[in-house]
Amino acid sequence: MNPVTIGIDVGKNVFHLYGVDAHGKRCLRKKVTRRQLVELIAQLPCCLIGMEACSGTHFWAKRFQAAGHEVRLMSPQFVKPYVKSNKNDFLDAEAICEAVTRPNMRFVPIKSDEQLEIQQLHRARSLAVAQRTALANQLRGFLREYGIVLPQGIQRLREQLPFILEDAQLPITDRARSLLARLGHELRHADEHIHYFDRTLALLAQKAPAARRLQSIPGIGPLAATALIAAVGNAENFRSGRELAAWLGLVPRQHSTGGRTRLLGISKRGDTYLRTLLIHGARAALRFATRKSDARSRWAANLKARRGPNIASVALANKNARTAWALLAREEFYRTC
Repeated sequence: MNPVTIGIDVGKNVFHLYGVDAHGKRCLRKKVTRRQLVELIAQLPCCLIGMEACSGTHFWAKRFQAAGHEVRLMSPQFVKPYVKSNKNDFLDAEAICEAVTRPNMRFVPIKSDEQLEIQQLHRARSLAVAQRTALANQLRGFLREYGIVLPQGIQRLREQLPFILEDAQLPITDRARSLLARLGHELRHADEHIHYFDRTLALLAQKAPAARRLQSIPGIGPLAATALIAAVGNAENFRSGRELAAWLGLVPRQHSTGGRTRLLGISKRGDTYLRTLLIHGARAALRFATRKSDARSRWAANLKARRGPNIASVALANKNARTAWALLAREEFYRTC
């Protein structure tokens, strides 16, 4: 076998390989286990290996690169059009082998160990926040069954829950009090988890030079800065700041035909979590824009007055993403004009 290009359909324990030679003729079609895959790739001559970006592919990409191969990762949505007729694992591997050779294909950068660790911290924090929200909503629902309606805000729930459990005049049974107390304990436990992740990410943002540069932008804090580093990594992966903003889904979605340009709402592509952090940070910066006199703040305040706070927040998030790319590419700090 002398394959020039190999497509690998990654599984948990079983992998399907499809390879072609220099003339585009199939020379490899095989199903292997994890151990067999390592042995097979080590025996093959250096070639181009394509995989869909999913859980575990960054590990395999580094393993194959160490063996001397060139590895490219692709988003599954861009590989899907190359699947012929019905779908099975070998056809998926063949589609990956075909897609990885396309000159206009968009590839996913291979993340370093540091990027993966930061991304895992963000994912764990996001899970803890979702679990805390679910616990708070469940507590409110249980309390409403006894005629107790609390004000909005999770802080109000934290403050009033102990007094509710101690008030013997309320029509709450002993078993219900025990259940509410246990849920309250889980809520405090979720708070501790979130505080731990916040402290860890803040420490990472303080130590990393790139994160310190990003935090000099109004509207980008430790969370958004570390999330940008984990997702973007090297700014050279994008040709410009506009391309980064488009990758994050912060540009208008286009539906044009017949020479008629039609722009819709933002495309909302890319990383939803990172886009949400940038928009929330821009919303916070927009609140203080009217108190500042620099050109950026005046532009944001005027846009807010003309188009409303929501559109202005997304526009400022777009500008922050483009500015972040410039700071990462030039290794500079943000300068107010």
